[in-house]
Amino acid sequence: MPVVLKTFGWSFAVTALGLAAAVLYGGWEAFGIVAILCILEISLSFDNAVVNAGILKKMNAFWQKIFLTIGVLIAVFGMRLVFPIVIVAVSAKIGPIEAVELALRDQDMYKQLVTDAHPSIAAFGGMFLLMIFLDFVFEDREIKWLAWLERPLAKLGKIDMLSACIALIVLVITSMTFAVNAHQHGGTHVDKAQTVLISGILGLITYMIVGGLSGYFENKLEEEEEHEHELEEEAKKSGKPVSAVAMAGKAAFFMFLYLEVLDASFSFDGVIGAFAITSDIVIMAIGLGVGAMYVRSLTVYLVRQGTLDDYVYLEHGAHYAIGALAVILLVTIQYEINEVITGLVGVVLIGWSFWSSVRRNKRLELEGSAAEA
Repeated sequence: MPVVLKTFGWSFAVTALGLAAAVLYGGWEAFGIVAILCILEISLSFDNAVVNAGILKKMNAFWQKIFLTIGVLIAVFGMRLVFPIVIVAVSAKIGPIEAVELALRDQDMYKQLVTDAHPSIAAFGGMFLLMIFLDFVFEDREIKWLAWLERPLAKLGKIDMLSACIALIVLVITSMTFAVNAHQHGGTHVDKAQTVLISGILGLITYMIVGGLSGYFENKLEEEEEHEHELEEEAKKSGKPVSAVAMAGKAAFFMFLYLEVLDASFSFDGVIGAFAITSDIVIMAIGLGVGAMYVRSLTVYLVRQGTLDDYVYLEHGAHYAIGALAVILLVTIQYEINEVITGLVGVVLIGWSFWSSVRRNKRLELEGSAAEA
């Protein structure tokens, strides 16, 4: 219980403040909407927490703290409050102050502009998430969850730039199919092929820049890790434990940037989905902001408890959920998909991977007991 309070304490406090602010702002109706938005954000972003934990555990205590402070401000105020305003400002070609006034005074028009900007948002986020999924499944990993699928994919992954090629093919097909009949406000459909193509390419470029830089600096730590491994071997012989090197410096900084861009991509569906519930920017920011706090706390909890080390297939399930979300985002360019379905896909995949991990642990335990006997 102390661990839960220590990890989720700030989230509980922000929840209380957020719900109180909702009651003061719009009464008990606003209270209910904020609660629904919070649940929506958590359900849609659970896979985000699992992937974040896999990256965060490599960082040292300082950068983990930065993720929980500055990272939270970026996630809550940047993506859940500023991002919808920026969408309106860019799509309507107006200033940010005018966009804020529009969000507060004419919520119907605000919702219309965000809906009309959805194809470009979905293309950008969809391509970024698709690249994460493809790079994961094409990498040859020692631990495989769905071996019948992951083994052949790992062999294909030896082909250079395969992920980028497949992503570009998917983008071209999307721009020639879903984008030519893109869904807009009021149920109308327009041709957004060019917009989707450009936005998708920008999403791909963003992934390559941020992911490439973080990977570059991470690889530069290999010499330190090898040296640390030698120290560990020496320490084991002398009976003195030595902790592993935690990522710091430039490597951690670019991994932090990668985490923030990743969070932004995950938040697209939550922000867009929130407009199906309310067009009030204040209530939306409170609800999604509270939900984002829980995603951050859950990430830290997974790291501190070593959950990913104990349940080795969780990371696989999260990445398959990312792939599913990428496809869903691209499909929503033309078709509306209920947020409940989006959330359930991620929950089912992660739940399945957790169950598989439990079965694996039991099997290994039985094999260990049999070997001892």
